[in-house]
Amino acid sequence: MSNFPNRNSLIDATIKGIKQAKDNFLYWTNDRLYLSYAPAKMLSIHIAQEISKLKNAPEIYIDATISDILRCSLKDRGAFLNYMDKHSIKEDRFSITLDKRIKHKNNNDSISKVIMTVKNGIRNIKNEYSDEIEKICKMLNSSKEEESSLEYGLYAFYTDLPKSARKKLKTRIPQIIHSFNEVVQKYPNLKSSFVDDGINEIENIGEWSIGVYLIERIKGSSNNPRCS
Repeated sequence: MSNFPNRNSLIDATIKGIKQAKDNFLYWTNDRLYLSYAPAKMLSIHIAQEISKLKNAPEIYIDATISDILRCSLKDRGAFLNYMDKHSIKEDRFSITLDKRIKHKNNNDSISKVIMTVKNGIRNIKNEYSDEIEKICKMLNSSKEEESSLEYGLYAFYTDLPKSARKKLKTRIPQIIHSFNEVVQKYPNLKSSFVDDGINEIENIGEWSIGVYLIERIKGSSNNPRCS
């Protein structure tokens, strides 16, 4: 029996969490503000809450450091500094890290499985967004799958626009995803896919959408028909 939720359930929980964040924020502000104006951690907290409800829920960490994640994912736990140097990774944090749920024997036996960046208010192509995609790629770019317990990375985002915006989300989102694809394509052993929840229009107000961009190692054909 697996003690870690499958990919589809995690993606669904991520989208559901962002939706719940939107509903709560609009309720708290009496529908006067877009979710893109919400505090930075609001999306991460709501996503974590939804993931915690899953069967076989993982251990969930918010804002874990790269060095800690590498310690908990590399086969050689002491090699994290060499890995960071080899792949030109600077110390930073990921919005959410999901670890395999185990009975711990000490404070150094965690097993990290999934890393996630969560961004709010994405509307245009920006270097800072592409840099986050590259950071995920570098974390997954070990030469052999057995060298790391990390299985994949997710870049989850919320975007909204007022009705007055001339360039709509149906144009913006593909351009943003294309900029992400250009980064992943630099890593021959990685592939990417994208899942969204459609573009939702609110009459006389604007539109909004939720997306989850998946990055993983190439290992035969994908068994996830949703991500294509």
